[in-house]
This record gives sequence, C-alpha cells and structure tokens, in this order.
Amino acid sequence: MEEKLESIKKRYEEITKELIKPEIINDFKAIKSLSQEQSELKEIVDKYEELNVCKNKIEEAKELLNDLELKEIAELEIIENTEKIQKIKQDLEIMLIPKDENDGKNIIMEIRGAAGGDEANIFAGDLLRMYTYYAEKNGWKIEINHELEGTSGGFSQVECTIKGENVYSKMKYESGAHRVQRVPQTETQGRIHTSTATVLVMPEIDDIDIEIKESDLKIDVYHSSGAGGQSVNTSNSAVRITHLPTNTVVTCQNERSQLKNKDKAMKLLKIKIYDNMQQEKEQTEGSVRKSKIGTGDRSEKIRTYNYPQNRVTDHRIGFSVMNLDRVMNGELEPIIDALITEDLKRKLAGE
Repeated sequence: MEEKLESIKKRYEEITKELIKPEIINDFKAIKSLSQEQSELKEIVDKYEELNVCKNKIEEAKELLNDLELKEIAELEIIENTEKIQKIKQDLEIMLIPKDENDGKNIIMEIRGAAGGDEANIFAGDLLRMYTYYAEKNGWKIEINHELEGTSGGFSQVECTIKGENVYSKMKYESGAHRVQRVPQTETQGRIHTSTATVLVMPEIDDIDIEIKESDLKIDVYHSSGAGGQSVNTSNSAVRITHLPTNTVVTCQNERSQLKNKDKAMKLLKIKIYDNMQQEKEQTEGSVRKSKIGTGDRSEKIRTYNYPQNRVTDHRIGFSVMNLDRVMNGELEPIIDALITEDLKRKLAGE
C-alpha cells in the first residue's frame, strides 16, 4: 500500500506542476483532463498525509516514554493515533479499489413498459417521475430525448439524458427489470396485478471511436410530438436512425432543428452500439460481470415495488425498505447506498 500511495502522491505533484505550464494553460482539453485526474487523486493524497501525520505523532510520543512526567500522556497519544491509523488504512483500502472509469459521466437512460400492457406503461411513467425527483435532489439536470406515450398514461418508451456530478456512479445499478405489484386504476374487482418496466442505463461517452457507414443507416424524419400528441412544431424535425447491421434504433425529437436532432441521435447511436459491444465483451470474458451487482441485462429482475405492503425490495442484495411512497418521490438514497456498500464489500473480498 505504501508504494502505491507514494506513486499516487508523486503523480498528484506532477499534475500540479503541469497545470501551471504555459502550453497547458492554453489547452482547454488538457486542463480539463488533468484537473479531473487531480481531483480524483486529491482525496487519497489528503488521506495519505493524514496517515503520515499520525505516524509522526506516534514517533514523537515514543521519545517521551522515558519521561516519567509525560509518560502517561505519551501512551495515550500512541493509543489514540494507532486507532486513527487503523481507520485511515481501512478508508485507503476502499479508496484504492480500481474505480469504474465511467463513474463521473452523465448517463443516457431508457425506460420501457414491458409485461402488463397499459399498467406497465403507467409504471414506466412512475419510474421516470421517481428518477426525475431523485435527479433534482442531487442537483442533476434531466432532458427528454424521445418519448412514446402509453394509451392510458405513462410511456411505452421514454429516453432521457441525466447530467450532473457522478451520475453514472449512482445510477449504474438501475439497469434491469423493475416489477410493480398493485391494484391498477383499470381493475374493477380490486385484484393485485404484477407488471414490469425495463430500465437501461448507459454512460454518456463523447470520444467513442466507432466507424459507422452511411450505407448502414436508415434515417426517418417526422413531426415532433409533445404531451398528448400535440405537435411541437410544424416542420419534420424529429429524427429516427436505424443501424441496419445491429438493428439498433435511436430517436431524438427534443431539438427544434432537424440537424441538431440528427447530431444528437448519431451520438446516442454510437453510445448504444458501444454499450452493446462492451456487454458482449464482458459476457465472453465471463468473470467480469460475475463480480458485479446484477448483470446489467434488461431482462434481469432487480427490484419489486409492492404497493399493498408499501415495500421496495432489491433482489440482488436482499435489501428492503418499508417506505415505497417516499421512494417513488425520489428518496432512493437508502437503496443506492446499500448497493454501493455491497459493491465495495465484494471488491474488497476480491470477488
């Protein structure tokens, strides 16, 4: 650990020197990259400095053990700082766990009504509302890229971008099938129905090096639609792009310009194709996804929202909370914190 910490401290000091070089000051991309790396290392460097301070205090106290008047104080100082060192080392172990390179990124989220017809679409709308409230609590910004409304409310499909600090680090656990158990509004006999909606979370990546041939694309344009099917404008500004080799479809309608919608749709297409490639690679390697909480597969049932019991259960870690009403209003912290904690435990155990 000492060697690793010294290496990180050295790199942190190198970045500090780099950031004041004239050729770097005028390079916005370089400054952004270096500043982000420095920010990620700072917490570890500060904690390492704290460790060294405690060690120095212990050494100083040891020199006072032969002084009869100060011996008792010195012994207490040694005990206190030894306990601090144990806690700091535990913290550093967690900090040194390799981080997901996408944790600091924004996300693209897709929610679809699945099994359950109209009720599934209504639940998809409920999930979007829940995530919107959670995003607001975290100071994140959410933008709708595309939506297909359900005939009785909610959405058969809705896709959005969520931007902010470390969005992916918290939202990456949401991919999968979400199950709801409740009495639908359309149920006349008060029977509880089970429906599902699927969620897909992808990191928003700007520098994806994927070559897409124009001949592999089918591009459709049509009128953008807002709530209730109202036309947002009279021009054909909405864009749908189909990548024929992979049958990947993306749609963007939130910009008034067809060109802007096309640019955004092409970016979304690259992200989706890249995400599919990464999943296929990890599934081929096998061991990578076994260490994760869930596979990230949309078909995997990850959570149940039971309205009669006011309960939410995350099946991946066997964690339940009895405040579904608050969870649906965006209070997702206990569930996501539990998932992050379990993820760290597994990584520390070397799983």
